[in-house]
Amino acid sequence: MEKLPKIGLPILILIVLGIVFISKSTETIASGEAGVLYKTFGGGVVTDEPPLGEGFHLVAPWNKVYVYEVRQQEVFEKMQVLSSNGLEIKLDASAWFQPDYAKLGSLHQEKGENYVSRVLLPTIRSAARSVVGRYTPEQLYSSKRDAIQKEIFEETKKIVENQYIQLNEVLVRDVTLPPTIKEAIERKLRQEQEALEYEFRLEKARKEAERQEIDARGKAAANKILNESLTDKILKEKGILATLELAKSPNAKVIVVGSGKDGMPLILGNQ
Repeated sequence: MEKLPKIGLPILILIVLGIVFISKSTETIASGEAGVLYKTFGGGVVTDEPPLGEGFHLVAPWNKVYVYEVRQQEVFEKMQVLSSNGLEIKLDASAWFQPDYAKLGSLHQEKGENYVSRVLLPTIRSAARSVVGRYTPEQLYSSKRDAIQKEIFEETKKIVENQYIQLNEVLVRDVTLPPTIKEAIERKLRQEQEALEYEFRLEKARKEAERQEIDARGKAAANKILNESLTDKILKEKGILATLELAKSPNAKVIVVGSGKDGMPLILGNQ
């Protein structure tokens, strides 16, 4: 009985060492993440094999796993850039990105875990300076925001896709001009709008005058045709027809046919 503790102690030590060994030899990769394996005695970072995917993995305790988020992420950046005429513009932008999953080992080996600040953000700033420098403040304020957003995205993507980064979108969230420039642009836009409104009123008035002139010409032509078609015989015929209609009325009257001026009927009432 006294020997049992002496026999059990080594076993207990082995069990503890086994537990420590197993805990050091496992790695659990969470959802939306991937692992880069570093082999201490096997050439360092593994770049010729796929990264460790989600789930449970057995890893030798002398090796190490670097975990990266591989789902889409967003980074924000506020920049001060110059327009084509040298005015300072404040640009508020963000980028949607994720690491190139298949090249995650190379990203870790060449760029490191701080690849966003080392590669992505400097590239966005450089592209923004280049693109904004092509436009005037007026263009940036009004109609060219979508254009510069697209151009910044294309120029940034062209660089980072060779740096093991997948760029999905660049969003220009705000463009801030110097207050005096903004006021001048807004005043100019108001004046242009007022001028357009004035032109519209003039055009509307001109078209209304043309319509009235055309209408008057039509009425004059109709009256001319009517006057030319009303001969004495037609007038007499119209008078006779009107007389016959009046004769059908129940009101007491005396109709003398052919006694009026130009032979037109006379209608004498009971009064």
